[in-house]
Order: sequence, then C-alpha cells, then structure tokens
Amino acid sequence: MSLPVLAITAGEPAGIGPDLVLRLAEAGAAARCVVIADRGLIADRARLLGMNGLNIVDFSLQAPPQAGALEVLHVPLARPAKPGRLDPANARYVLDTLDAAIAGCLDGRFDAMVTAPVHKGVINEGGVPFTGHTEYLAEQTHTPQVVMMLAGGGMRVALVTTHLPLREVADAVTPALLERVIRILHADLQDKFGIAAPRILVAGLNPHAGESGHMGREEIDVIEPALARLRSEGMHLAGPLPADTLFNPDKLATADAVLAMYHDQGLPVLKHASFGAGINITLGLPIIRTSVDHGTALDLAGSGKADPGSLFEAVRLAEQLARNRHAP
Repeated sequence: MSLPVLAITAGEPAGIGPDLVLRLAEAGAAARCVVIADRGLIADRARLLGMNGLNIVDFSLQAPPQAGALEVLHVPLARPAKPGRLDPANARYVLDTLDAAIAGCLDGRFDAMVTAPVHKGVINEGGVPFTGHTEYLAEQTHTPQVVMMLAGGGMRVALVTTHLPLREVADAVTPALLERVIRILHADLQDKFGIAAPRILVAGLNPHAGESGHMGREEIDVIEPALARLRSEGMHLAGPLPADTLFNPDKLATADAVLAMYHDQGLPVLKHASFGAGINITLGLPIIRTSVDHGTALDLAGSGKADPGSLFEAVRLAEQLARNRHAP
C-alpha cells in the first residue's frame, strides 16, 4: 500500500474546519488527502487567509495527485458561509459531507476518514436530530455498538460510557455493556493498531475502586466478573484499578490502552497531556475514522490563528491505521 487515500471532511463551514484543511496543502502528509467540502467555500477561505496561490483541484481517483495542490470533492453549500456566523440552512450540507466520506470508505475509494469539528446545535436547529459524529457514523454504517477512544500524550483512553449525566453512569455500566466495549477495544487494537496481544488497564467506577465494597459494590458485582470472563478467553486485562493512581507513568508503561468508565474519569488526564494534539478515534466501525479533539472555535474562523496540530495528528494516525489494516 503506497499512498493511502484519506477523506477529510471540513466540518462546520462557519468554523475553523475550512481553515484547518487548507493547511494540509503545506503539511506534506504521507497520504493522499481529499477534502470533502464546498469548493467555493475552500477557495474563499484560502483568499481570506492570504493563500492566493493555492492550487485547488477537483478530486478524481483516476487522476494522479498534483504536488502542492489541495484536492477537493465538491459538496455544495445551501447558502454561502461566513466565518463565525452559524446558518441552520447549511445543516444538511455538513451531513452530506459525512455521507460522502462514509460512502467512499465503504466502497473502497477512501482508506479512512478524518473529521474536522461540527456544531451539534446548529445542525439540530436546521431540523436534523444529531447527537454527534460518533452516533451518526454508527447509524449510517449500521453498527450496533461503537467505542470512543482518544489518543494523545502517549496514551490511548477508551470510554465505557460517553456523554451521560454523572448520576446515570452507574446504572449504565452493566456486565453486557462492559463485555461489548472491551471486545471492540481489544479487536480494534489488534486489527487497526496492529497490536497482537493488547494489554488494557481497566478503571474502577468508584473512588479507590470501591475500597473492597466500602465505597460501592460495582467493582465487585459488575466489573470484576466481566473481566474474569474475558480473561478466561486470553485477554490481558488489569483491574479494576483506582482511577487516581491508574495514570501513573509506571502503570501506563505496561499497557496499550486504558478503559475509563465515564467521560471525565479518563479524558481530563489525556487532554492535559496532549496539549491540543489529541485525536478522537471511533472503534467498532467497519471503516477507519479519526477526528480532531476540539470544537468549531467560531471566534477564530478566518483569522489564521487556528492551530492545525490536532488535525495533522488525526491525519497521521488515519494513514498509519490504514497501512496497518492492509498489512500482510
């Protein structure tokens, strides 16, 4: 596999997504990056950022890539977009770019997709129920269970539950959910990351991992039995471990990934360590998808001040995962 072809969705047209994807033309990626967006939007934003000499070409898989050019697969906006100004009329456009990337990954035109940030609120205001990239990708690929994992700062952190109120987390962490999530995490660490025998650190739910039942019984009644069943199949699972000491560098050095029970148990540590270069990976899909780990930053759109670091890392990881998947 010489040059993976990556679909890069430009995200919310009023946000920094178009700014970030323009920087790909000067990044020297080890993959063929195809921006999925309105061609006029990309050209307008390039002019606004002073990139007047940028060669923007229409993508065709049959044509060889041009050095220094930015390839764009055109998806039309409903209305012209202005930096920093959300417009619900363009909600369907954002989803159309995702649909084009998904279809291309499923039919083999693209080896992976990388997503710039979208704005959930304006998509819903446009009359399209939307809870996020992860859920949308699962629905469009008919995937019953997906797992969110972030990578950065030398860590990989996957989540059992994602965007739930804290009071609902304990009820959501069931033996069945734990087993499904761990199986997906284990399988994708093997298939996509090329790790033959993944080692996973599993956090407890309660402080001190329940302190032998004195601070909660979820570890005893739910987590430990699920881990024991999966260990009997040969999986390398350590835990449940107290989350306040799990991220000790010595422990992390023994593992390929951490499994946190809820969003704010694992992600604050990773985001502190990754300094704006974190990556979001959706596990369990039939396709490879990576993403930036930040929002649309409407106030920075068109200013030239948006940091492309997270997008560059997401592209690098997508290219690596595509090569791993096609390796003999």
